[in-house]
Amino acid sequence: MSTKLRIAIGGDDAGFSYQSIISRDLASDPRVAQVIQVGPASESDKTAYSTFAIAAAEAVANGTADRAILICGTGLGVAIAANKVPGVRAVTAHDSFSVERAVLSNNAQVLCLGQRVIGVELARRLVKEWLGYTFDPVSSAPSAHLLRALMFFPPQNSASADKVRVIDEYDAKVLKNAAVVV
Repeated sequence: MSTKLRIAIGGDDAGFSYQSIISRDLASDPRVAQVIQVGPASESDKTAYSTFAIAAAEAVANGTADRAILICGTGLGVAIAANKVPGVRAVTAHDSFSVERAVLSNNAQVLCLGQRVIGVELARRLVKEWLGYTFDPVSSAPSAHLLRALMFFPPQNSASADKVRVIDEYDAKVLKNAAVVV
């Protein structure tokens, strides 16, 4: 990955402690260009997690952020809220394999974690792993030039590229229909 990432981070009061720790980790990670705080600003802020989850997902959808990390008690509520934003794929993952497949197979841009579900060191490790993965939508019929290049630089191909393409097409249709309704 050559381009540094802009990461939005947020959640709710139940995930605030991990949000603070992971924000510091992100700020010192050489793969991260910018950490965008979407809230809450303190553990005493009782704003609904959906407010911050939607803000982070919208940042990804509109290109302000490349990816987002959301942390609440379980990681489930923030994922549900973030997935309401067209074009965004949010996943709750509490193990390395799920984090890997979320990106490589499903092009998920939002990682959701549960502070009440996993320990802080595991959460930190999962975020570091997640930053290292990049979805590769290489088609099943690459050009001869690309095939030669792939001999020396094999990508992390996704067997799910067609599945993700269907999701992307659906998102585009929803956005187009929403523009007509407005």
